[in-house]
Amino acid sequence: MDQLPAVKKRIQSIDVLRGIVMIIMALDHVRDYFHNDAFQHDPLDPATTTPLLFFTRFITHFCAPTFVFLAGTSAYLIGLQKTKAALSSFLLKRGLWLILIEMVVISLAWTFNPLYNTIIFQVIWAIGISMVLLGLAVRLPYGVIFAIGALIVLGHNSLDYPEAAHNHTVPFIWDLLHDARFDNYTFAPRHSLVIAYAFAPWTGIMFMGYCAGKLFAPTVDTIKRQKALVSIGLGLIVMFVALRLLNGYGNPLPWTPQQTGMATFLSFMNVHKYPPSLMYACITLGPSLIMLALLENVQNRFTDFVKVFGRVPFFYYVLHLYLIHILTVIAFYVSGYGAKDIVSPSPFLFRPIQFGYSLGVVYLIWAFVILALYPLCRWYNKYKSTHSQWWLSYL
Repeated sequence: MDQLPAVKKRIQSIDVLRGIVMIIMALDHVRDYFHNDAFQHDPLDPATTTPLLFFTRFITHFCAPTFVFLAGTSAYLIGLQKTKAALSSFLLKRGLWLILIEMVVISLAWTFNPLYNTIIFQVIWAIGISMVLLGLAVRLPYGVIFAIGALIVLGHNSLDYPEAAHNHTVPFIWDLLHDARFDNYTFAPRHSLVIAYAFAPWTGIMFMGYCAGKLFAPTVDTIKRQKALVSIGLGLIVMFVALRLLNGYGNPLPWTPQQTGMATFLSFMNVHKYPPSLMYACITLGPSLIMLALLENVQNRFTDFVKVFGRVPFFYYVLHLYLIHILTVIAFYVSGYGAKDIVSPSPFLFRPIQFGYSLGVVYLIWAFVILALYPLCRWYNKYKSTHSQWWLSYL
Protein backbone atom coordinates (compact mmCIF):
# COMPACT_ATOMS: atom_id res chain seq x y z
CA MET A 1 0.00 0.00 0.00
CA ASP A 2 2.89 2.35 0.66
CA GLN A 3 3.79 2.18 -3.02
CA LEU A 4 0.36 3.37 -4.18
CA PRO A 5 -0.14 7.07 -4.87
CA ALA A 6 -1.86 8.92 -2.06
CA VAL A 7 -5.62 8.93 -2.39
CA LYS A 8 -6.73 12.34 -3.53
CA LYS A 9 -8.52 14.36 -0.85
CA ARG A 10 -12.06 15.32 -1.81
CA ILE A 11 -14.91 17.28 -0.24
CA GLN A 12 -17.54 14.66 0.53
CA SER A 13 -20.60 16.93 0.48
CA ILE A 14 -19.83 18.00 -3.10
CA ASP A 15 -19.39 14.39 -4.22
CA VAL A 16 -22.58 13.29 -2.46
CA LEU A 17 -24.72 16.07 -3.89
CA ARG A 18 -23.25 15.56 -7.36
CA GLY A 19 -23.95 11.84 -7.06
CA ILE A 20 -27.56 12.47 -6.06
CA VAL A 21 -28.24 14.70 -9.05
CA MET A 22 -26.47 12.28 -11.40
CA ILE A 23 -28.74 9.48 -10.23
CA ILE A 24 -31.84 11.67 -10.61
CA MET A 25 -30.68 12.75 -14.07
CA ALA A 26 -30.85 9.16 -15.29
CA LEU A 27 -34.56 9.10 -14.43
CA ASP A 28 -35.27 11.81 -16.97
CA HIS A 29 -33.28 10.06 -19.67
CA VAL A 30 -34.99 6.74 -18.99
CA ARG A 31 -38.32 8.57 -19.24
CA ASP A 32 -37.28 10.04 -22.60
CA TYR A 33 -36.68 6.60 -24.05
CA PHE A 34 -39.21 4.43 -22.25
CA HIS A 35 -42.28 6.42 -21.22
CA ASN A 36 -45.17 5.91 -23.62
CA ASP A 37 -46.09 9.59 -23.47
CA ALA A 38 -42.59 11.08 -23.70
CA PHE A 39 -42.91 12.27 -27.30
CA GLN A 40 -46.60 13.13 -27.28
CA HIS A 41 -47.15 15.63 -24.47
CA ASP A 42 -45.07 17.99 -22.38
CA PRO A 43 -44.82 16.45 -18.88
CA LEU A 44 -44.79 19.99 -17.44
CA ASP A 45 -47.95 21.17 -19.18
CA PRO A 46 -50.48 21.58 -16.34
CA ALA A 47 -53.36 21.05 -18.77
CA THR A 48 -52.29 17.54 -19.82
CA THR A 49 -49.92 16.17 -17.16
CA THR A 50 -50.48 14.43 -13.84
CA PRO A 51 -48.83 15.45 -10.56
CA LEU A 52 -46.65 12.31 -10.56
CA LEU A 53 -45.49 12.84 -14.14
CA PHE A 54 -44.95 16.56 -13.54
CA PHE A 55 -42.72 16.03 -10.53
CA THR A 56 -40.93 13.09 -12.20
CA ARG A 57 -39.79 15.66 -14.74
CA PHE A 58 -39.51 18.61 -12.34
CA ILE A 59 -37.18 16.84 -9.91
CA THR A 60 -34.69 16.38 -12.74
CA HIS A 61 -34.55 20.17 -13.16
CA PHE A 62 -32.12 20.15 -10.25
CA CYS A 63 -29.52 18.14 -12.13
CA ALA A 64 -28.04 20.41 -14.81
CA PRO A 65 -27.76 23.64 -12.78
CA THR A 66 -26.39 21.85 -9.73
CA PHE A 67 -23.84 19.98 -11.81
CA VAL A 68 -22.75 23.10 -13.71
CA PHE A 69 -22.54 25.10 -10.47
CA LEU A 70 -20.45 22.40 -8.78
CA ALA A 71 -18.21 22.20 -11.85
CA GLY A 72 -17.39 25.85 -11.22
CA THR A 73 -16.82 25.15 -7.52
CA SER A 74 -14.47 22.29 -8.37
CA ALA A 75 -12.56 24.58 -10.73
CA TYR A 76 -11.96 27.03 -7.87
CA LEU A 77 -10.73 24.23 -5.60
CA ILE A 78 -8.40 22.93 -8.31
CA GLY A 79 -7.08 26.46 -8.62
CA LEU A 80 -6.01 26.45 -4.98
CA GLN A 81 -3.23 24.03 -5.98
CA LYS A 82 -2.37 25.56 -9.36
CA THR A 83 -1.17 28.87 -10.67
CA LYS A 84 -3.70 31.00 -12.53
CA ALA A 85 -1.90 30.18 -15.78
CA ALA A 86 -2.02 26.44 -15.10
CA LEU A 87 -5.69 26.56 -14.10
CA SER A 88 -6.54 28.58 -17.19
CA SER A 89 -4.75 26.10 -19.44
CA PHE A 90 -6.46 23.13 -17.79
CA LEU A 91 -9.95 24.62 -18.11
CA LEU A 92 -9.39 25.62 -21.73
CA LYS A 93 -8.19 22.16 -22.72
CA ARG A 94 -10.85 20.32 -20.74
CA GLY A 95 -13.58 22.57 -22.10
CA LEU A 96 -12.56 22.00 -25.71
CA TRP A 97 -12.31 18.28 -25.01
CA LEU A 98 -15.88 18.22 -23.65
CA ILE A 99 -17.22 20.02 -26.73
CA LEU A 100 -15.57 17.41 -28.94
CA ILE A 101 -16.98 14.60 -26.78
CA GLU A 102 -20.48 16.13 -27.06
CA MET A 103 -20.28 16.12 -30.84
CA VAL A 104 -18.69 12.70 -31.31
CA VAL A 105 -19.53 10.48 -28.33
CA ILE A 106 -22.64 11.94 -26.68
CA SER A 107 -24.58 12.70 -29.87
CA LEU A 108 -23.98 9.11 -30.98
CA ALA A 109 -25.21 7.83 -27.61
CA TRP A 110 -28.46 9.79 -27.95
CA THR A 111 -29.20 9.00 -31.58
CA PHE A 112 -27.36 5.72 -32.32
CA ASN A 113 -26.92 7.19 -35.78
CA PRO A 114 -23.34 6.46 -36.98
CA LEU A 115 -23.85 8.84 -39.91
CA TYR A 116 -24.27 11.74 -37.47
CA ASN A 117 -27.25 13.18 -39.32
CA THR A 118 -28.12 14.96 -36.09
CA ILE A 119 -25.63 16.49 -33.66
CA ILE A 120 -27.13 17.80 -30.44
CA PHE A 121 -25.56 20.52 -28.30
CA GLN A 122 -26.69 19.63 -24.78
CA VAL A 123 -25.33 19.89 -21.27
CA ILE A 124 -21.80 18.61 -22.01
CA TRP A 125 -21.43 21.27 -24.69
CA ALA A 126 -22.68 23.91 -22.26
CA ILE A 127 -20.21 22.79 -19.60
CA GLY A 128 -17.41 22.68 -22.15
CA ILE A 129 -17.88 26.17 -23.56
CA SER A 130 -18.47 27.54 -20.06
CA MET A 131 -15.15 26.02 -18.96
CA VAL A 132 -13.43 27.65 -21.90
CA LEU A 133 -14.85 31.03 -20.90
CA LEU A 134 -14.03 30.44 -17.24
CA GLY A 135 -10.51 29.47 -18.30
CA LEU A 136 -10.19 32.87 -19.94
CA ALA A 137 -11.73 34.64 -16.93
CA VAL A 138 -9.78 33.08 -14.04
CA ARG A 139 -6.97 35.56 -14.48
CA LEU A 140 -9.42 38.34 -13.60
CA PRO A 141 -9.93 39.50 -9.99
CA TYR A 142 -12.40 37.43 -7.98
CA GLY A 143 -14.84 40.36 -7.71
CA VAL A 144 -14.94 40.80 -11.47
CA ILE A 145 -15.74 37.11 -12.03
CA PHE A 146 -18.50 37.36 -9.43
CA ALA A 147 -19.92 40.49 -11.05
CA ILE A 148 -19.95 38.88 -14.51
CA GLY A 149 -21.65 35.74 -13.20
CA ALA A 150 -24.25 37.67 -11.23
CA LEU A 151 -24.97 39.97 -14.16
CA ILE A 152 -25.61 37.01 -16.46
CA VAL A 153 -27.75 35.04 -14.01
CA LEU A 154 -29.80 38.04 -12.88
CA GLY A 155 -29.98 39.87 -16.18
CA HIS A 156 -30.11 37.43 -19.08
CA ASN A 157 -33.90 37.23 -19.01
CA SER A 158 -33.97 40.80 -20.31
CA LEU A 159 -33.11 39.19 -23.65
CA ASP A 160 -36.45 37.36 -23.59
CA TYR A 161 -38.25 40.47 -24.78
CA PRO A 162 -36.47 41.01 -28.12
CA GLU A 163 -36.59 37.25 -28.74
CA ALA A 164 -40.35 37.17 -28.19
CA ALA A 165 -40.81 40.23 -30.39
CA HIS A 166 -39.18 38.32 -33.24
CA ASN A 167 -41.15 35.14 -32.42
CA HIS A 168 -37.84 33.45 -31.56
CA THR A 169 -36.75 33.57 -35.21
CA VAL A 170 -33.27 34.62 -34.15
CA PRO A 171 -29.91 34.21 -35.92
CA PHE A 172 -27.82 31.11 -35.26
CA ILE A 173 -25.29 32.91 -33.04
CA TRP A 174 -28.06 34.42 -30.93
CA ASP A 175 -29.71 31.02 -30.59
CA LEU A 176 -26.40 29.52 -29.54
CA LEU A 177 -25.86 32.34 -27.06
CA HIS A 178 -29.26 32.55 -25.39
CA ASP A 179 -32.42 31.31 -27.11
CA ALA A 180 -31.98 27.50 -27.43
CA ARG A 181 -35.37 26.38 -28.69
CA PHE A 182 -34.22 23.04 -30.15
CA ASP A 183 -34.08 24.57 -33.61
CA ASN A 184 -32.36 22.62 -36.40
CA TYR A 185 -29.52 24.17 -38.37
CA THR A 186 -28.38 22.39 -41.51
CA PHE A 187 -24.59 22.46 -41.81
CA ALA A 188 -24.26 19.86 -44.60
CA PRO A 189 -26.68 17.89 -46.80
CA ARG A 190 -28.86 15.74 -44.51
CA HIS A 191 -26.84 16.82 -41.46
CA SER A 192 -28.11 19.24 -38.86
CA LEU A 193 -27.19 20.72 -35.50
CA VAL A 194 -29.80 20.98 -32.72
CA ILE A 195 -29.17 23.59 -30.03
CA ALA A 196 -30.69 22.45 -26.74
CA TYR A 197 -28.43 24.38 -24.36
CA ALA A 198 -27.60 28.02 -25.08
CA PHE A 199 -24.35 28.67 -23.31
CA ALA A 200 -24.57 32.18 -21.81
CA PRO A 201 -26.97 31.44 -18.90
CA TRP A 202 -25.07 28.25 -18.03
CA THR A 203 -21.79 30.15 -18.10
CA GLY A 204 -23.25 32.56 -15.55
CA ILE A 205 -24.15 29.63 -13.28
CA MET A 206 -20.64 28.17 -13.61
CA PHE A 207 -19.07 31.53 -12.78
CA MET A 208 -21.21 31.76 -9.64
CA GLY A 209 -20.22 28.21 -8.71
CA TYR A 210 -16.57 29.18 -9.12
CA CYS A 211 -17.07 32.10 -6.75
CA ALA A 212 -18.86 29.84 -4.25
CA GLY A 213 -15.72 27.72 -4.17
CA LYS A 214 -14.23 30.34 -1.88
CA LEU A 215 -16.51 29.03 0.87
CA PHE A 216 -14.76 25.65 0.66
CA ALA A 217 -11.23 26.98 1.06
CA PRO A 218 -9.33 25.25 3.90
CA THR A 219 -9.23 28.49 5.88
CA VAL A 220 -13.05 28.80 6.06
CA ASP A 221 -14.68 27.54 9.25
CA THR A 222 -17.14 24.68 8.72
CA ILE A 223 -19.97 26.33 10.68
CA LYS A 224 -19.46 29.60 8.86
CA ARG A 225 -19.60 27.82 5.50
CA GLN A 226 -22.78 25.91 6.38
CA LYS A 227 -24.52 29.07 7.60
CA ALA A 228 -23.53 30.91 4.44
CA LEU A 229 -24.79 28.11 2.19
CA VAL A 230 -28.11 27.88 4.02
CA SER A 231 -28.57 31.65 4.00
CA ILE A 232 -27.84 31.93 0.29
CA GLY A 233 -30.06 28.93 -0.46
CA LEU A 234 -32.99 30.34 1.49
CA GLY A 235 -32.48 33.71 -0.14
CA LEU A 236 -32.72 32.13 -3.59
CA ILE A 237 -35.94 30.32 -2.65
CA VAL A 238 -37.45 33.56 -1.31
CA MET A 239 -36.40 35.31 -4.52
CA PHE A 240 -38.14 32.60 -6.56
CA VAL A 241 -41.40 32.93 -4.64
CA ALA A 242 -41.35 36.72 -4.79
CA LEU A 243 -40.60 36.88 -8.52
CA ARG A 244 -43.11 34.17 -9.32
CA LEU A 245 -45.85 35.98 -7.38
CA LEU A 246 -45.04 39.18 -9.25
CA ASN A 247 -45.33 37.07 -12.42
CA GLY A 248 -43.25 39.43 -14.50
CA TYR A 249 -39.50 39.38 -14.93
CA GLY A 250 -37.40 36.24 -14.50
CA ASN A 251 -39.21 33.66 -16.63
CA PRO A 252 -40.23 33.89 -20.29
CA LEU A 253 -43.75 32.57 -19.64
CA PRO A 254 -45.98 33.67 -16.75
CA TRP A 255 -47.99 31.22 -14.70
CA THR A 256 -51.74 31.26 -15.20
CA PRO A 257 -54.78 30.12 -13.18
CA GLN A 258 -55.93 26.64 -14.18
CA GLN A 259 -59.14 24.67 -13.71
CA THR A 260 -57.99 23.15 -10.40
CA GLY A 261 -55.83 24.31 -7.52
CA MET A 262 -53.28 21.56 -8.18
CA ALA A 263 -53.01 22.49 -11.86
CA THR A 264 -52.54 26.15 -10.87
CA PHE A 265 -49.74 25.13 -8.50
CA LEU A 266 -48.11 23.13 -11.29
CA SER A 267 -48.32 26.18 -13.55
CA PHE A 268 -46.69 28.24 -10.79
CA MET A 269 -43.83 25.74 -10.50
CA ASN A 270 -43.34 25.32 -14.25
CA VAL A 271 -40.19 27.35 -14.86
CA HIS A 272 -38.13 27.60 -18.01
CA LYS A 273 -35.06 25.40 -18.51
CA TYR A 274 -34.21 26.11 -22.16
CA PRO A 275 -32.54 28.49 -21.51
CA PRO A 276 -32.45 28.38 -17.68
CA SER A 277 -34.44 31.35 -16.41
CA LEU A 278 -33.61 33.28 -13.27
CA MET A 279 -36.57 31.64 -11.50
CA TYR A 280 -35.38 28.22 -12.66
CA ALA A 281 -31.91 28.92 -11.25
CA CYS A 282 -33.34 30.15 -7.95
CA ILE A 283 -35.65 27.19 -7.28
CA THR A 284 -33.02 24.63 -8.23
CA LEU A 285 -29.81 26.08 -6.81
CA GLY A 286 -31.47 27.33 -3.62
CA PRO A 287 -32.40 23.87 -2.30
CA SER A 288 -29.14 22.44 -3.67
CA LEU A 289 -27.05 24.86 -1.62
CA ILE A 290 -29.04 23.98 1.50
CA MET A 291 -28.47 20.29 0.81
CA LEU A 292 -24.77 20.99 0.32
CA ALA A 293 -24.65 22.43 3.83
CA LEU A 294 -26.72 19.67 5.42
CA LEU A 295 -24.72 16.87 3.80
CA GLU A 296 -21.34 18.06 5.02
CA ASN A 297 -21.20 15.94 8.16
CA VAL A 298 -23.44 13.08 7.04
CA GLN A 299 -21.84 9.72 6.38
CA ASN A 300 -23.87 6.54 6.07
CA ARG A 301 -24.62 3.78 3.56
CA PHE A 302 -26.65 6.12 1.37
CA THR A 303 -23.92 8.74 1.10
CA ASP A 304 -21.31 6.02 0.54
CA PHE A 305 -23.43 4.72 -2.33
CA VAL A 306 -24.24 7.99 -4.11
CA LYS A 307 -20.81 9.57 -3.78
CA VAL A 308 -19.37 6.82 -5.98
CA PHE A 309 -21.33 8.32 -8.88
CA GLY A 310 -20.43 11.83 -7.78
CA ARG A 311 -16.72 11.06 -7.98
CA VAL A 312 -16.83 9.76 -11.56
CA PRO A 313 -19.60 11.87 -13.12
CA PHE A 314 -18.28 12.01 -16.69
CA PHE A 315 -17.58 8.27 -16.79
CA TYR A 316 -21.07 7.59 -15.43
CA TYR A 317 -22.72 10.08 -17.78
CA VAL A 318 -21.35 8.46 -20.93
CA LEU A 319 -22.06 4.91 -19.75
CA HIS A 320 -25.62 5.60 -18.62
CA LEU A 321 -26.63 7.08 -21.99
CA TYR A 322 -25.31 4.09 -23.93
CA LEU A 323 -26.83 1.60 -21.48
CA ILE A 324 -30.27 3.26 -21.62
CA HIS A 325 -30.23 3.34 -25.41
CA ILE A 326 -29.08 -0.30 -25.65
CA LEU A 327 -31.95 -1.28 -23.36
CA THR A 328 -34.26 0.70 -25.65
CA VAL A 329 -33.07 -1.33 -28.65
CA ILE A 330 -33.80 -4.56 -26.76
CA ALA A 331 -37.28 -3.34 -25.77
CA PHE A 332 -37.83 -2.14 -29.36
CA TYR A 333 -37.46 -5.65 -30.77
CA VAL A 334 -39.21 -7.34 -27.85
CA SER A 335 -42.21 -5.07 -28.47
CA GLY A 336 -42.52 -6.35 -32.02
CA TYR A 337 -40.99 -3.46 -33.93
CA GLY A 338 -38.82 -4.18 -36.94
CA ALA A 339 -36.36 -2.67 -39.38
CA LYS A 340 -38.95 -0.36 -40.90
CA ASP A 341 -39.48 1.28 -37.50
CA ILE A 342 -35.82 1.99 -36.66
CA VAL A 343 -35.99 5.44 -38.25
CA SER A 344 -38.95 7.49 -37.06
CA PRO A 345 -39.94 11.16 -36.59
CA SER A 346 -38.04 10.94 -33.32
CA PRO A 347 -34.37 12.03 -33.63
CA PHE A 348 -33.40 8.83 -31.82
CA LEU A 349 -33.11 5.55 -33.73
CA PHE A 350 -35.05 2.62 -32.26
CA ARG A 351 -37.41 5.01 -30.45
CA PRO A 352 -40.73 5.32 -32.32
CA ILE A 353 -43.21 7.97 -31.26
CA GLN A 354 -45.78 5.31 -30.32
CA PHE A 355 -43.56 3.29 -28.00
CA GLY A 356 -42.99 2.75 -24.33
CA TYR A 357 -44.42 1.78 -21.00
CA SER A 358 -46.13 3.20 -17.95
CA LEU A 359 -44.38 5.46 -15.49
CA GLY A 360 -44.06 2.56 -13.03
CA VAL A 361 -42.03 0.56 -15.54
CA VAL A 362 -39.89 3.65 -16.20
CA TYR A 363 -38.98 3.78 -12.51
CA LEU A 364 -38.06 0.07 -12.50
CA ILE A 365 -35.79 0.49 -15.52
CA TRP A 366 -34.20 3.54 -13.87
CA ALA A 367 -33.41 1.50 -10.74
CA PHE A 368 -31.90 -1.24 -12.89
CA VAL A 369 -29.67 1.25 -14.73
CA ILE A 370 -28.32 2.71 -11.49
CA LEU A 371 -27.64 -0.68 -9.91
CA ALA A 372 -26.05 -2.02 -13.09
CA LEU A 373 -23.64 0.92 -13.36
CA TYR A 374 -22.66 1.02 -9.70
CA PRO A 375 -19.97 -1.73 -9.84
CA LEU A 376 -18.32 -0.13 -12.89
CA CYS A 377 -18.34 3.32 -11.30
CA ARG A 378 -16.97 1.92 -8.03
CA TRP A 379 -14.14 0.20 -9.90
CA TYR A 380 -13.27 3.32 -11.88
CA ASN A 381 -13.46 5.52 -8.78
CA LYS A 382 -11.01 3.23 -7.00
CA TYR A 383 -8.67 3.24 -9.99
CA LYS A 384 -8.87 7.01 -10.44
CA SER A 385 -8.29 7.74 -6.75
CA THR A 386 -5.11 5.66 -6.62
CA HIS A 387 -3.53 6.63 -9.94
CA SER A 388 -2.27 9.93 -11.27
CA GLN A 389 -2.00 9.61 -15.06
CA TRP A 390 -2.65 12.95 -16.73
CA TRP A 391 -5.54 11.66 -18.83
CA LEU A 392 -7.59 10.74 -15.77
CA SER A 393 -8.42 14.41 -15.20
CA TYR A 394 -10.23 14.41 -18.56
CA LEU A 395 -12.36 11.36 -17.78
